[in-house]
Amino acid sequence: MTLDVSAAPIASDTTDHAPPGRLGRLTRDLPASLVVFLIAVPFSLGIALATGAPLTSGLVAAAVGGMVAGALGGAPLQVTGPSAALTVIVAGLIAQFGWQVTCAVTVAAGLLQLLLGTFRVARSALAVSPAVVHGMLAGVGLTIAIAQLHVVLGGSPQSAALANLIALPGQLSGPHLPALAVGGLAIVLLFGWPRLGLLPGRAGRIGAVAARVPAALVAVAAATGLSIGLGLTLARVELPGWERHDFAALPSAAQLGAHWPLLLAAVLTVTAVAGVESLLSAVAVGRMAPGPIDLDRELRGQGIANLLTGLLGGLPVAGGAVRSTANIRAGAASRWSAVLHGVWVLVAALALGGGLRQIPLAALGALVLVVGVQMVSFAHIRRVHRHREFPVYLATVLGVVLLGVPLGVLLGGGVAALLALYRLTRAHVDVLAEPDGSWTVRTHGPLTFAVVPRLSRALAGIPAGTRVTVSHDGSFLDHAAYEQVHTWRAGHQAAGGRVTVLTELDEEVLDPDGTVRAGSSPGPHRCRAWTPWGGHHCIEPGADDPHGRLLDGVRGFQQHTAHLVRPELARLAREGQTPSQLFLTCADSRLVTSMITSSGPGDMFTVRNVGNLVPAPYEPGAADDSVAAAVQYAVEVLEVRSITVCGHSGCGAMKALLDGVHLTPGPPTPLGRWLRNGRGSLARLRRAPAEFADRPVVSEVEQLCITNVVQQLDQLLAHPAVERRVTAGTLRLVGMYFDFADAQAYVLDPVLRRFVPVSDQRRSPTEPGPADTPSLAA
Repeated sequence: MTLDVSAAPIASDTTDHAPPGRLGRLTRDLPASLVVFLIAVPFSLGIALATGAPLTSGLVAAAVGGMVAGALGGAPLQVTGPSAALTVIVAGLIAQFGWQVTCAVTVAAGLLQLLLGTFRVARSALAVSPAVVHGMLAGVGLTIAIAQLHVVLGGSPQSAALANLIALPGQLSGPHLPALAVGGLAIVLLFGWPRLGLLPGRAGRIGAVAARVPAALVAVAAATGLSIGLGLTLARVELPGWERHDFAALPSAAQLGAHWPLLLAAVLTVTAVAGVESLLSAVAVGRMAPGPIDLDRELRGQGIANLLTGLLGGLPVAGGAVRSTANIRAGAASRWSAVLHGVWVLVAALALGGGLRQIPLAALGALVLVVGVQMVSFAHIRRVHRHREFPVYLATVLGVVLLGVPLGVLLGGGVAALLALYRLTRAHVDVLAEPDGSWTVRTHGPLTFAVVPRLSRALAGIPAGTRVTVSHDGSFLDHAAYEQVHTWRAGHQAAGGRVTVLTELDEEVLDPDGTVRAGSSPGPHRCRAWTPWGGHHCIEPGADDPHGRLLDGVRGFQQHTAHLVRPELARLAREGQTPSQLFLTCADSRLVTSMITSSGPGDMFTVRNVGNLVPAPYEPGAADDSVAAAVQYAVEVLEVRSITVCGHSGCGAMKALLDGVHLTPGPPTPLGRWLRNGRGSLARLRRAPAEFADRPVVSEVEQLCITNVVQQLDQLLAHPAVERRVTAGTLRLVGMYFDFADAQAYVLDPVLRRFVPVSDQRRSPTEPGPADTPSLAA
């Protein structure tokens, strides 16, 4: 089963611009593998510390996960290693059965993953409610953070989250000050290091370069240096010699006889948690860096990796978002980046054992504590709340913290099922008496057996012999509800009444004899408006002529829509256009401006070009008067009150800029000449790249897409007409970015100077003015 999101020509904005050939890929994979390696080593040691496993097990897991899953998995840019989501589960297994039996559980889980991948059931894991997944991760994160806070304070964590909470006041009353100093320094660096690029002026430019060094490496190295420099007496990494490394061992007959249900549950839990985390991460990786992703192959690769890491005495592994995101942002081009990172971990484990033993446990505890805190994502909470599934999320979090991961996930799944059943009963049935003596019954939502009593009461209240229209919104109609409507309709018509049952399209769907009649509409396909032409299942065979589809669309407009908008268009024809804003965006066919802005005729003056570029005036060889003319006309003649520059994800023009299409030797092509207008965006990308406020930037292309929006706002200000209006406070400039995968719009916050979701924007001024236009100069 393959999610084929492979590369396409530049015209479709999905081209993969990795350098051709093995040497070209290696020039990107080698540095990316080193970046991921520098993150993986301290992270692996920290996860091993949090579980109570031998610290060498974390290095084994990182090496095996990188090399084996990287080579065999179905998501080439995903990086596999010890899983933070499995920390609580593994810690409980070690405490109950010992380390070697825990390794055997990992082996069994790997075999089960391999079997499931062979039977091609990976896609079914994606049916788990996102609220349950995010709640599980948040619950595990809270459990980890509470436990590792004891380590940062110089103590030892308890076996359960509730016990750690109860013991926390006593630990806070008497902390071990050297451990607290080392852990506190690590925490400050972990949170502060990535934000160095936000400093003003020259310090920000230097900080942006420094911030490319992984914060985890900086934090652990600085904390270790502080402890050595001050000669602090601290608990440090106890990395046993490889000659004393423990491998997997089968449980004893007594353990197997007394605890086989618990061991079986442990195998199923590790399989499920590691598998779901890996598959969800693989899907996310596919969105970050488009390319072919085979979920079943990924599950098989994860199974083989867990089989080997268990046999070799390593922690269970899973694909992880932290390592994978770092890999993509570092420029990885193929699976060799993940494989090489595993090789570097193996070399470090064999050759750098003495240096690793100098790391204070408080520094590793601080690293894992921060990872745990970051697993509680406020972006996820907002998304879950938006979809009205916060009760599922909260139940899962509390269940994982108080009851453990398996019971917490079951509790969250149970709440999700109850919530789904509750929603099935929330259909609305409204009965309205019309002035002409007829009646209208409007239904909204799924009509199921649970709604039949309410539906029956509503229909029974309609007087006999009347004319009735039943309008259903097109949602699900089960057999019980269908029978109720059909039986009532037959009885009402037998008493002299007339009943018409309509769908949302005003097409009659229930004939007097009770049969369902398919609707019909003119045109090449029976689809609603906004249905994509390309690749849609409703395109009839042979209807592959683009010009014919275009004309059919126009005919559909004339027959079904023109009469609805004719009065407004006639008014605009008489009075002329008075748009309030200029909307400058890319020519990409996927960006439907009227749809994402909910606008209609006369609302926006729109300019579209490749890359949503605004050529700077007076720039030799690159300026283009068509955009300048449109800007001048909008500002001086139409007197628009705002100008929005809107970029989008996966922009082919930005990919071409990164590849240097505008620098191609020989006579420049029209595309190359046009892309010269984006040179300022490339310079800004290296100097002061734009960021999101609620999530990391996932790729260099996305970084350039949002940075380009900021740069084009600067270049707009260079136009005299725009500068005069902005200075006078009568024109506002707005930066916007649209993410296709999430159907989410972001705007440039003038205070934070970052892109925030439109729903989260703190200010929505009604009148433009200088204060609403961010200072964009870098």
